[in-house]
Amino acid sequence: MSRKYVAFDIETAKILPENFGDLHDHRPLGITCMATWCSDESSAKTFYSKNADGSPAPQMTKEDVAAFVEHLKAKLQEGYTIITHNGLGFDFVIVAEESGKMDDCRELAMSHVDMMFHFFCGKGFPIKLNAAAKAIGVSKPANVDGSVAPKLWKEGDCQTVLDYVAQDCRLTLDVALASEQAKKVSWITGRGSISQYELPGGWLTVNEAAKLPLPDTSWMDKPWPRSKFTEWW
Repeated sequence: MSRKYVAFDIETAKILPENFGDLHDHRPLGITCMATWCSDESSAKTFYSKNADGSPAPQMTKEDVAAFVEHLKAKLQEGYTIITHNGLGFDFVIVAEESGKMDDCRELAMSHVDMMFHFFCGKGFPIKLNAAAKAIGVSKPANVDGSVAPKLWKEGDCQTVLDYVAQDCRLTLDVALASEQAKKVSWITGRGSISQYELPGGWLTVNEAAKLPLPDTSWMDKPWPRSKFTEWW
């Protein structure tokens, strides 16, 4: 029987310059909204802080982000496995910073499935969620991405951002479930061809993936160490 997954994703608040380099250099980034989508449910659940009049606040409060961490912990108690794409190296980092719940976020991060980290541990390089999504015939909307979401939120187009963060959760689930069923993850390479990475035992948690043998990265100029994803703690 396959696992019950809960995918989660966040959108950050800080508006960055066009060539911003490493996102982490601009922290704290703040969070405008987050979403979860359970694999046995037909829609996402979204989270954001509200102004006194009920409208979406510019960014989530520490209390509301902390409540979201408790929500994820409750999902684990209900038997769900948290799944993300780059949650270890990004989403959990920001959630820990914004909630102050570093220990909880570290534990959640280590026990969850991060598809990008599993892939990275096996291959030595990361892939984008959209590259894997396109390989199974789905993709992100062309008119929105994570870099424009903070600006849209600030301009009051919050529903577009909420739809986008929910869609990212759905894509994560689509890729996770299709890959698990096929026992391999496919992705569109930079050259436009489809490549595959075998998943004989399905998706591994961060703890499990970190135990995979190191791949051959001798062909790379500057291979990333696995510690790049965990240096936030």
